[in-house]
Formats: sequence, C-alpha cells, structure tokens
Amino acid sequence: MIKAQLLLLTTASLMLSSAAHASIETQLAQCASIGDKLERLICYDKLSSSLTSNTVITKQQPVAETVTVAASTAAVVSTDSSHADFGKVKKAEAEEVSKIYLDVSKVSKDPYGAMKIQFSNGQVWKQTDTRSFRLKAEQTVYIEKAALGSFMLGSDDRNTTIRVKRLK
Repeated sequence: MIKAQLLLLTTASLMLSSAAHASIETQLAQCASIGDKLERLICYDKLSSSLTSNTVITKQQPVAETVTVAASTAAVVSTDSSHADFGKVKKAEAEEVSKIYLDVSKVSKDPYGAMKIQFSNGQVWKQTDTRSFRLKAEQTVYIEKAALGSFMLGSDDRNTTIRVKRLK
C-alpha cells in the first residue's frame, strides 16, 4: 500500500516536472490520467498555481481577427446607449411613492382572525398574513411597498409589520 502511494507520488512528481515545458492541454490530460483522486486533485492544484493571473487559456486566433473583434466590441459599447444607464435609478422610480402614512378609522376582524382596516381617507386594507399586530382607531400607521408587488403595514413606534392588500 505504501509502495503504491510512493510510486504514484513519484509518478506524479515526474509528470509535473516533465510537464513544465508542455502545453496546458497536455498538462491537463496528464492530470486527468492519474487514477488516485487526491493525487489528481494535487496535480490540478499545482497546475493552476503555476499559471499566472495574466495567463488566459484560449485558442490562438490570427492577429487580424482579434483586432477586428476588439474594434467591433468597442463600437458596440460606445454606441449602445441602453448600457450607459444600466444600474442608475430612473427618474420615474425616484419620483414614485413607496411609503404612505394613514390614520386608522376602524379596525375589524374577519372569521379567520385577519384584520380589516378602514382608513380616514376611505381606503380599506386587509391583513394577508397571520402575525399578531394590535391596531386601534385614530392611530397613525404607514403602508410601504415590499417585494413582488406586496405591501407591509407598520408603525414608526414598533419594529414589526404585517402584510396587507388593498380591498378598496
């Protein structure tokens, strides 16, 4: 057992030293041919550490093609205005309301225990989750947009919210 491991280690060492002058493809093929999983992993690790961060493994292309591709890519980047605004906040999104404050006028519960909240401006909202949240008339709360088009109702003096949907 120890002789077999020593033989594999010696073989791997010889392959790595002789592979120093071979191409990347040849070195990868040599690592792939190693039967022991650990030795194969060590071979791949040594191969990857021997490459510098500037080395790029690609098939070589004629110089004229490379220049043409680079020039056309630069033209696409500079002329395509849709990419120029990528990641910026759009004006419509910045002006859009994401949180409103309302005064509660009436709170009731449905047969399943979900709250139905009527506000002083005439809006009616209903609780859609099962969390506990105490509300009373004439209390000021906020409703804000949440993920995927849902809404959360909360109060500034509490650190909890409930999910709600608008009925009217």
